[in-house]
Amino acid sequence: MRYRDGNGTGASRPHEGAGGERGVPEIVEALEFALSALSASSATSEELAEIRALLDGMRASTVREPSRPRIATYSQGMHGFGHIRRNATIAHALRATGMQPVILMIAEAWQAGAIPIPDGVDCVTLPGLRKDAAGGLNARSLDVSDQELIALRSDVIRKAVKAFRPDVLLVDYLALGAGRELVSTLERIRKHGHTRCVLGLREVLQDPETVARTWTEDGTAAAMRDYYDAIWIYGDPAVFDPVREYSVFAEVEDKVRYTGYLDQRPRLDFAGPRAAQLLANVPPPPNRLALCVVGGGVDGHALAEAFVTAELPPDMTGLIVTGPYMPPEQRTRLLEHAQRHPRCDVLEFIPDPTPLIDRADRIVAMGGYNTVCEILSFEKHALLVPRVRPEPEQWIRAERLRNLGLADVLHPDELSPRALSEWLARDVGPRPNSRARVDVGGLDRIPRLVAELLGVPLEAAHPASTERPA
Repeated sequence: MRYRDGNGTGASRPHEGAGGERGVPEIVEALEFALSALSASSATSEELAEIRALLDGMRASTVREPSRPRIATYSQGMHGFGHIRRNATIAHALRATGMQPVILMIAEAWQAGAIPIPDGVDCVTLPGLRKDAAGGLNARSLDVSDQELIALRSDVIRKAVKAFRPDVLLVDYLALGAGRELVSTLERIRKHGHTRCVLGLREVLQDPETVARTWTEDGTAAAMRDYYDAIWIYGDPAVFDPVREYSVFAEVEDKVRYTGYLDQRPRLDFAGPRAAQLLANVPPPPNRLALCVVGGGVDGHALAEAFVTAELPPDMTGLIVTGPYMPPEQRTRLLEHAQRHPRCDVLEFIPDPTPLIDRADRIVAMGGYNTVCEILSFEKHALLVPRVRPEPEQWIRAERLRNLGLADVLHPDELSPRALSEWLARDVGPRPNSRARVDVGGLDRIPRLVAELLGVPLEAAHPASTERPA
């Protein structure tokens, strides 16, 4: 596999130690040269034998203990937990391979502290950032200007990457970071570093016209060309092919690799005691569970309110997860509705809903990327009521899944308690065989892509997820 070097030319680059420093093989070579010179000098046979033994030991240690790759991940925060959950899931998969990489996540502080982080992974945290209704960036908590906040975050990122000296920097979605906070880091890497930069993208971005316009104007298209060695698309082109759908990939098509969707089942492995706590208040089978999830919750109230006032079948319990960004007054209204409903409850926020997804018989959701991954991974019957305006990403994804027979879809203009009641009462047949029809092997494929990128062997200690069925 070939990648662009710092000058934008194609080149295959061997793996180096962190920071580009001379590794053990180069030191051994230098010492052998010195030994050859000493052999022609007045060194005694005992001295030469001692040096030879030292060299043999260094060679053996090089074979037995190859250096462990260092990987840094970046997620910008701002919206929900999708970006950091995606990076945490990838980190978990990488740690389960024979590479045993050292992983440093760069993320917003409160998000990093709220979700389960895999063993062997740590975080550098950023002060919180949020996007207002007009698209402007503001501090979530600090009483500083947006310029000061971006400058502070940029400085933290640059210093962390400089000190950590990662072999790979994996950036989620925003090629230049929130408010272009990655620019100085990316420029330094290209001028002075050895780090390979990877941009990870969900499969559906927005409508083609919006992507072409905004990604050209904001510099994302140029950044993919100039700063990134590889572009990983976390999806299956049989569902949606960004290279074919979006013109901005024309110049960088050779860098694109499709990973497949990210199987969410391994997240159960590190849900820990929280899983038992979550399930303790859910009636066990044969009672059925209908789960309503609305992502971050900032615009999920209409769906949640329709769900909490819908009529449930007699053998079904309802549960709503509001997400951390639902406005407090809307959350209060939901709780009041739930108090009048004998078989529907509301959870304000949970770090990881995977155990509930696994337990659910029906899922009602908006159709964000992570939720769809969960639905496909656990092969659940789902009704998607996607966001349509101002961004049609969820609607595009939902339509493609409906066309493949993998989800039912309801336009938000048609949302009502009655529409949800009718779907929950409908006989939807056996569980969809999603994993046989859609590639969800991303967590198996990403470690191989990392090994290929670095030119190191991949010896799987534990499979990151189960193989896709034939």
